[in-house]
Amino acid sequence: MKHFILCLKLFVFSYLGYLLFFLASAYEPSSPGFSPPFSLWVLDTINLYIHEAGHLFLRPFGQFIHVLGGSLVQVLIPLALLIVTWRQNAGQIVYAGFWLGENMINVSVYIQDAPFRKLRLIAKGLIHDWWWLLNGDEAISAPLSETVFLLGLAICALALAAGVFYAVKAFGEERAPAAPSLAWSRQFPGRAV
Repeated sequence: MKHFILCLKLFVFSYLGYLLFFLASAYEPSSPGFSPPFSLWVLDTINLYIHEAGHLFLRPFGQFIHVLGGSLVQVLIPLALLIVTWRQNAGQIVYAGFWLGENMINVSVYIQDAPFRKLRLIAKGLIHDWWWLLNGDEAISAPLSETVFLLGLAICALALAAGVFYAVKAFGEERAPAAPSLAWSRQFPGRAV
């Protein structure tokens, strides 16, 4: 059973590795024939709802925070989940970490599109967040999007590496025989264990 669980985890991590490869090489939502893997489409749809909720909840804090709020909340929710997961069960950080990295890659595409505004927005007549924030300046959007993109890729890769590390570590700990307890010998000094 232990071997099956390890193999299952490694299979899931392999699929996440495939998604990471797709994100690094073929993630172009602004292209007309863009067709991501179904799981990535589902994740992007969830991210879109979180993004829009960020605008809604941060509207009272002024125009700048309201416009930035979509991307900010889109990244902060997975970051909060990553922190909570890290504190409670570090062996599961792969999922929250991958989600955080994927969100950053998603936001980087939005930043990169700021001067061109080719991405379809959810309705006509809406303002492109990053076009408004950066005044459509490609000199700012290009390096910023590249930095966010590379950071997102690095976070995804680190999350996958951590997932493999913790999966193999858990497998090794389950296989190792338990060490004899010394608690009894401390309670009764002078007696052999």
